[in-house]
Amino acid sequence: MKILMFGRGVIATVYGWALEQAGHDVEFYVRPGRAAAYGDAVDLDLLDTRKRIRGQRVVRTWPVRYREQLAPGHDFDLIVLSVAHHRLSDAAAFLAPRVGDATVLVFGNIWAEPLAAIGALPVEQVAWGFPQGGGGFGEDGVLRGTLLPTVLFGTLDRPPTERELVARRAFREAGFRVREKRDFRGWLWLHFVADAGLHSQGLRLGTLADLAGETGDLREALLATRELLPVVEARGVDLRRHRAGTLGFRAPTWLTAPAFAFLTARVPVVRRSFEVHADPAADEPRAVCRDALSEARRLGISVPRLEAAEPSFAAKGTG
Repeated sequence: MKILMFGRGVIATVYGWALEQAGHDVEFYVRPGRAAAYGDAVDLDLLDTRKRIRGQRVVRTWPVRYREQLAPGHDFDLIVLSVAHHRLSDAAAFLAPRVGDATVLVFGNIWAEPLAAIGALPVEQVAWGFPQGGGGFGEDGVLRGTLLPTVLFGTLDRPPTERELVARRAFREAGFRVREKRDFRGWLWLHFVADAGLHSQGLRLGTLADLAGETGDLREALLATRELLPVVEARGVDLRRHRAGTLGFRAPTWLTAPAFAFLTARVPVVRRSFEVHADPAADEPRAVCRDALSEARRLGISVPRLEAAEPSFAAKGTG
C-alpha cells in the first residue's frame, strides 16, 4: 500500500516507521522548504512493545522520503492525518481538494463534532482511529517514543466501510492489534477530558514528565477528569456505554492514585510514555486544557481543579 503521512510530527513518524517496516511504501507530506530543514533521515529511540510486553528498544537512523507538493491526481492509497486537535480543521481544508481517491485516516484527538472537524473532506473516504503510542523530539533531534501493541479504530454509529477495513488491515500487517471502540465520538471526547485532567496538573508542575510517580498530583489529575465527565455527558454522550473507560476516574482516589503513581514510576512503558513529554513549550497540552475549560464554562459546569490550574495554560493576556 502507498501511504502518505501528513506532516512529520511524532505520531506520523513513529507509525510511518512501523508501516514501512511492514513493507508499505511510506512518504511524508511537509510544507515547502521543510524537507531540507528536516534532513533526509530521522534518529529514532523507540520502546516497541508489539512483540514483547516489556518492549524492545529500537535505536536507529531511519532514511525518509518527503514531498512538498500534493496534486489531486496522486496515487496514494491511504493518507494518515495526525495533527493537534486545534489544527485538524485547517489540515482537512488543505487536503479536501487534494484527497484524490485516497482514504484519509483521522488519527488523533478530536474535541469538536468529528464531522464538523473534517470540514469538506468526503465523509465516505474518511476512517477514524487513535494511536496508542507517542513521544517527543529532544533538543538533540532524536525522537524518543513508545509503540504500544494496539491501535484503536471506530466509526460514528455505523459498521465500518470497505475503505475503513483496508486501513485497519494496513496496521494489522504492521503487527498491531486492532481494537474497535463503540461510540467512537464519545470515546474521543472522554479521552480528551482525560488528557485535560492530566495535562492540567502536569503543566502546573512544568510538564507531563514531572507528573510521573507523584501520587498527590496524580490524585488531582484524576479528580480534575472526574469533574469534566459532566461536560462530556452534557454533550450527549451516554456514560453508561463507557463504564470501563470511566471507572478509573470514578473509583476512590485513595486506591487509584497510588496505583497510577506506581505504574508511572515503575513500569517502563508507562514511565516512558510520561518521560517523553518533557517539552515545556509544547502547545497541544495547553490547547487541550484551554478548550476543555472553555466548553465547561459554555455549558455552565463547575470544574474547580481545571480552573485552578488555568494560570499554567492560559493564553497570553487571558486567565
